[in-house]
Amino acid sequence: MSTEIRALSPKAIWNKFADLNAVPRPSKKEERIIEFMVDFGKNLQLETFVDSVGNVIIRKNATTGMEDRKCVTLQSHLDMVHQKNNDLDFDFEKQGIEMYVDEDWVRAKGTTLGADNGMGVAAIMALLEATDIPHPPLEALFTIDEETGMTGAMGLEAGVLKGEILLNLDTEEDDEIDIGCAGGIDVTATRSYHINPVPIDVKAFVVTVKGLTGGHSGMDINKGLGNANKIMNRLLYHASLEYSVRIAMIDGGSLRNAIPRESKALIVVPLKQIMNFENYFFQLATTIKDELSILEPNLNISLVSNALPENVMDIKSQDKLLKCVYAAHNGVYAMSAAIPDLVETSNNIARVIVKGGEIKVGCLTRSSVNTAKMDLAEVLKSTFELGGFEVNFDGDYPGWNPNPNSVILQVLKAKYETIFNEKPNVVACHAGLECGILGKNYPEMDMISFGPTIRGAHSPDERVQISSVQKFWKFLLAILADSPKA
Repeated sequence: MSTEIRALSPKAIWNKFADLNAVPRPSKKEERIIEFMVDFGKNLQLETFVDSVGNVIIRKNATTGMEDRKCVTLQSHLDMVHQKNNDLDFDFEKQGIEMYVDEDWVRAKGTTLGADNGMGVAAIMALLEATDIPHPPLEALFTIDEETGMTGAMGLEAGVLKGEILLNLDTEEDDEIDIGCAGGIDVTATRSYHINPVPIDVKAFVVTVKGLTGGHSGMDINKGLGNANKIMNRLLYHASLEYSVRIAMIDGGSLRNAIPRESKALIVVPLKQIMNFENYFFQLATTIKDELSILEPNLNISLVSNALPENVMDIKSQDKLLKCVYAAHNGVYAMSAAIPDLVETSNNIARVIVKGGEIKVGCLTRSSVNTAKMDLAEVLKSTFELGGFEVNFDGDYPGWNPNPNSVILQVLKAKYETIFNEKPNVVACHAGLECGILGKNYPEMDMISFGPTIRGAHSPDERVQISSVQKFWKFLLAILADSPKA
């Protein structure tokens, strides 16, 4: 529990992380965490304010002898992804995260941990509170709503920040220094369908896909993990080709930036087809599980009898839905020609909902090349429009173009080699960092991103490595102690 976490080293970070995880902080509902951060800054008697969109800014003067250094802006986001195991009773809006130590890792009990980006927030809080750590003038920027739209970074106005260097603490490999990231856009396809009466002489089933690994739809998209929405669609598509399956409801996936772990559908099948249908279904389920057995050993596909629904969707709309989702691209679309092993462009079919006469399919399309991002978005739009869907683009945000000549990059590379006796990996990532957005209003700010090792972000398997947090803290303190002069 929190007592166990607070005993970890460095205590300065882990105590702040425990404090942070006691406060509910879902995206778009950050009122409590904003109040918490404002109280934190004011209690330290530091300049603290909230900007027009809800970002919290806290400033701290340089320690004695470091007044001539450039002001450093330390940036992390306050919100966290809310994912939980389906069988867990947990209210993210009322409960704090329950944590525990598992060897060299800190995990949460059946939910996301919030290490993304709570570890960055906790590190900044520890620096603001410390009285014995040498540092230049500091400016803490705690943004809101990073996970579901980056509206905090987008809403930050020019002229608010004073820093000349920005350290974004939202990278998830402790041997990496990030100098670029992908941009993204939400692609949402919607259409209505006719509600038909349930056919006579049928039996209802609930189809469930669960047990998938899930994960970050950017950082983990190249791993070939199962997507619950695509698996469910494959099951229903092939079953409906062979048998008179009718769909009453589908509810698959959750957040746009999380690879879907679970999907549930309610269907009906004619009584005279039941035996053959069940045999066919379980054979197909076994095939899918065999295909994914190495990457998804816990995949579970079930078919359970259920009470009859009130209605089903019309057969034409059902056919269009299944074909469109089958055709829609999911996963890696293109690899970068400029940076080895970097995913350039991808799509995550994040959400599929069929209910009450309305269909909604939500995707997050990412790319480090803006034109390629929009090209894939148009591919998806064309796919769904062929099925009679209306397609909208929303939440468009830019990528972050790498600057290999960055002054702060040279500082970090040299410091990393000196401390750890090896070279860091200087990379761009396929996740969406806020640096690209912030750079639009602060083009002269020198930006870099790094952080401790986090695994399974955006899933209940999220965990942060304890030894890596120690390494990250040591690195961060060394950077600040030797920061560039103004």
